[in-house]
Amino acid sequence: MANSGSAFRPSRRLLLAGLPLLFASSALLPASARAKVGSDLVKGAVRRFERVDPPRALPAVTFASGDDKPLTLSDYKGKVVLVNFWATWCAPCVSEMPSLDQLQKKMGKDKFVILPLSLDGPTRAKVAPFYQDKKLGELGIYFDKGRSAMQALGISVLPTSILIDADGRELGRIEGEADWSAPEALALMKAAEG
Repeated sequence: MANSGSAFRPSRRLLLAGLPLLFASSALLPASARAKVGSDLVKGAVRRFERVDPPRALPAVTFASGDDKPLTLSDYKGKVVLVNFWATWCAPCVSEMPSLDQLQKKMGKDKFVILPLSLDGPTRAKVAPFYQDKKLGELGIYFDKGRSAMQALGISVLPTSILIDADGRELGRIEGEADWSAPEALALMKAAEG
C-alpha cells in the first residue's frame, strides 16, 4: 500500500508542475484570437480605453441612417468601426464631435468608419443643424431609435465609443469624452486596422 501511494504522488506533482505551462500556453493563441490593440497604445488622449482581450462578438445591433434607412453593424463588416453614442444635449458629447470628424478625415473611409449614433429621439431635428453649425463634414448622421443599440451594447454613460474590428468584434471602449484628433487616438485606430 505504501508503494502505490508513493507512486501516485510523483505523478500528482508532475501534473501540478505542468499547470503553469498549460496556462502560459493560452498566451500563444493565434493573433486573430487576441486583441490587435496592445496596451502600449492605451495612453494620453485614449488612456481610458478598456481593451477586450480576446475581442468579443457583439449582439445584433440595429440603428437608422439620417434618412431613416435601417442599418446594422454587420453592414460594416470588413471595416474597422468606431461607434460613438452621443446626443446634442450632452455637453461632453458636443465637445468631442469635432475631434471625431477630424479623426474620420485623417483615417479616410476605405477601411474605417465612425458611426456617431445620436440619442436625440424627440429632438432629432436638431442634429443636422448641429452638424452644419460645427462644420462636421466627414461624419454621417445616424440615430439609435428607441435606444435599442445602446441597450444591446450595455451603454450607461454618454459619450461612449466602442472600437470594433473588421470581423465585427469589440476591441474595447471608452466611457466619457476623448480627444479623437490626438496622435494617440490615430495610432489606436491604425493598430485596429492592422
